Amino acid sequence: MTRRTLSIRSARRSDIAALIALYRDDDIGKTRDRAAPDHAYETAFDAIEADPNHRLVVGEIDAQVVATLLLSFLPGLSRHGAWRAQIESMRVARAVRGQGLGTALLEWAIDAAKRRGCMLVQLTSDQRRSDAHRFYESAGFHPTHVGFKLSLETP
Repeated sequence: MTRRTLSIRSARRSDIAALIALYRDDDIGKTRDRAAPDHAYETAFDAIEADPNHRLVVGEIDAQVVATLLLSFLPGLSRHGAWRAQIESMRVARAVRGQGLGTALLEWAIDAAKRRGCMLVQLTSDQRRSDAHRFYESAGFHPTHVGFKLSLETP
C-alpha cells in the first residue's frame, strides 16, 4: 500500500478532543480516558506545553488529526550521563492503521531524539497490545526490560 503523507506538528490546545478520541480508539483506551475534554486534560496539556523536555505532537492527513505521541527527554546519570527519549501514548487512528503512518511518526520521534543528543529511545506498551509489540519490534525496538507500574488512583 502506498504510504500516505503525514504532516507532524506540535499539538495545540484545540486538539485535545481529537487526542482523547485517539486514546479511546481501542478497547483498552476506552477504559482509561474520559469521552470529553475537561479541566484535568487542559491542565496536563498546559504542563506539557510549558516544559521544553516534552513534545506532544499530532500527525495530520488532510488537516485531520490521525496520530499522536508524547516524546519526553529525560536526563540521567547512568550510561555516562546519557539522555533518553521516552515515547508515550503513541496512537494511530484505527481507520488508517497499516498505511505507514505509525512508522513515519516513530521515525520523526527517533530523529528528534538524535537531534537532542539522546543515547537511547525507550517506550512501554501494555502487555495486551500484541500488534503494537510486533510493530515496535519491526522498527528495531527490543523488549529488553520488564516494566512495573504502581497505580496511585483511588478506587
